[in-house]
Amino acid sequence: MKFGSAGLTFAAALVFTAAPFLTGGFSGFSPEQFEVPQDNAPIQPAGYAFSIWGLIYIWLIAGAGFGLVKRALSSDWHSARPALSISLLMGSSWIAVAQLSVGYATLLIWGMLFSAVVALLRSTNADRWWLREPIGLYAGWLTAAASVSLGLFLAGYGHLTQTSAAIAGLATALTIAIAVQKARPDVVSYPLAVIWALVGIALSNVAPLNGAALGLSVAGAGYLMLKQIRPAAS
Repeated sequence: MKFGSAGLTFAAALVFTAAPFLTGGFSGFSPEQFEVPQDNAPIQPAGYAFSIWGLIYIWLIAGAGFGLVKRALSSDWHSARPALSISLLMGSSWIAVAQLSVGYATLLIWGMLFSAVVALLRSTNADRWWLREPIGLYAGWLTAAASVSLGLFLAGYGHLTQTSAAIAGLATALTIAIAVQKARPDVVSYPLAVIWALVGIALSNVAPLNGAALGLSVAGAGYLMLKQIRPAAS
């Protein structure tokens, strides 16, 4: 059973990584997908921030491959594998869903996030750089991405203004990030991934200036960094 779990996780990582090539990739929701077109939405990170996906893909495959070859029967690894596999398998269809429906894509990415956080919380101290840190990077980026999707949905369907939706999305991301960081202060990659996204959001709000989104994203990034540095210094 454990060997099968290791194989499934590795296969899920491969399928997840192949999805962008099989679906034509994803460069963001089209403004026309919303009832209220979302041009220059303040919740959207600067384009460069999405380059983190390259590292996420490579690290997840490397970690899952190491687990399959070296830790197939390890109880330490088995505890995190089911939730991670579920998240990756859901993620394999996300781009295709996002090309069709913002609402369903938002629901799906929240399912991915929940499963990824469960996997992170269940990961042990064994093989840190092969197990919990790749999951942490993935879960950290999903924390931001799911909150961005929520903000775009709220603004794009007229529930909130763009600025109010950005504040709601940022507040959601920070609430989750602070809780996860507190639960797993031993994971470096999780807060760094969230910080990376927050900096990208901050930069996208410099011009045109959106003081509320810029200020909250900078404050959030600074807080997460401070909380990460303090345990390391103590």
